[in-house]
Amino acid sequence: MAVIHHTTLKPTKLELLTAWLPSRPWYRGTGEPQLAKAGGFRLDDPQGEVGIEFMVVTDAFGPEPVAYLVPLAYRGAPLEGAEHALVGTMEHGVLGQRWAYDGCHDPVLVARLTALIEGRAQAQDQDVSDTPAQEVVVSRTEEGLLTDLTVTDDREGTALTTPQGPVLRLRRALEPVADGLFVPPQGAIGHVTGSWAAPDGTRAQGAFAVLHGGGRA
Repeated sequence: MAVIHHTTLKPTKLELLTAWLPSRPWYRGTGEPQLAKAGGFRLDDPQGEVGIEFMVVTDAFGPEPVAYLVPLAYRGAPLEGAEHALVGTMEHGVLGQRWAYDGCHDPVLVARLTALIEGRAQAQDQDVSDTPAQEVVVSRTEEGLLTDLTVTDDREGTALTTPQGPVLRLRRALEPVADGLFVPPQGAIGHVTGSWAAPDGTRAQGAFAVLHGGGRA
């Protein structure tokens, strides 16, 4: 299990994301984000080398706040060939310099996300070591569907596409569901749902990722 270090980060994650988010095609704002941490979960790297966090942040800029899902992979050295996915670097009070990447472009994070939705991994609490994330629910699918993934970012989010047809789409701008009841779209064969803190103090729930059986998702 990954160990959560409660220490300093310079710059902070929110500071890195404030500069990075406006460059994303799925960012809905028009100015500098006003971010607050709202929730998320972690996944363990069995090799213990890569920190994996699925962070939810809310952006208060604009007429209505928007919650974003930001998968982050933290490494102790640069990831070769992933310069385009670098969110930024920061100094960790315990681990030293860390490179933070958009996790959808990090093979370790993608492999663990695949394991999660196939039932081979368990979501972990974002802030407490060795503790399952209680509010993350996974509708599992069969193993072997998610291989040779191609990553595409667009206005709607991030699509991880397989040559066989299934598409895992991450909802980057999150959409709360009424009464906490997520109804999978037609053609969905698996999904990951969770909750986050809304600006008004309530808990919002919705889909983090949906696995579509094939075709356009």
